[in-house]
Amino acid sequence: MHNQQIGVIVLCGGLSSRLAGRDKTRQSLAGTTVMDHLLDALPSGWTVVCVGEERVTTRSVQWCRESPPGGGPVAGIAAGLDHLESAQARICVVVGGDMPFAAPTLPTLVAALKAGSGLDAVLATDPDGHLQPLLAAYRCEALQAALPPRPGGARVMAIVGALATGTMTCDAKSTLDVDTPEALEQARQIAGA
Repeated sequence: MHNQQIGVIVLCGGLSSRLAGRDKTRQSLAGTTVMDHLLDALPSGWTVVCVGEERVTTRSVQWCRESPPGGGPVAGIAAGLDHLESAQARICVVVGGDMPFAAPTLPTLVAALKAGSGLDAVLATDPDGHLQPLLAAYRCEALQAALPPRPGGARVMAIVGALATGTMTCDAKSTLDVDTPEALEQARQIAGA
């Protein structure tokens, strides 16, 4: 597997409205932050682009901002893809910066995409069967082609709908996103276990 051809887009520019405006990716978790917990577990050879307000992280990453700032996940994906072009990534993994336990799932998603000829993307589904477009592996070229000219405010599912997608069921831990106080407490219990 050629690691240099895989990039990761970590979306961390959200408003955290369900966490009373506190940045969910910066919440403390097992001696680090929610986002650093994710970053530290990513495969070491992958290029990582974080889309959001630049900050200190435990892993070396590249930073960019979506346009407009706060423009939503599609704007974040577009900015991340532009940034990954220089890394010549053929496959990119998109993951929310508020998903601290998602990293172990990502190589499996990439492997499923590589094995699925004709597929543009492989999306995780949570145990309840909900699609997770922000926990998925995409072919960069197909994803770029599906983006609208003005990605700010666009719906992720509209992009996904234009792609040939496969799915992979993932466990509740992998798909946990810390977007409520309850989810943060759950993450702390898992990390402490």
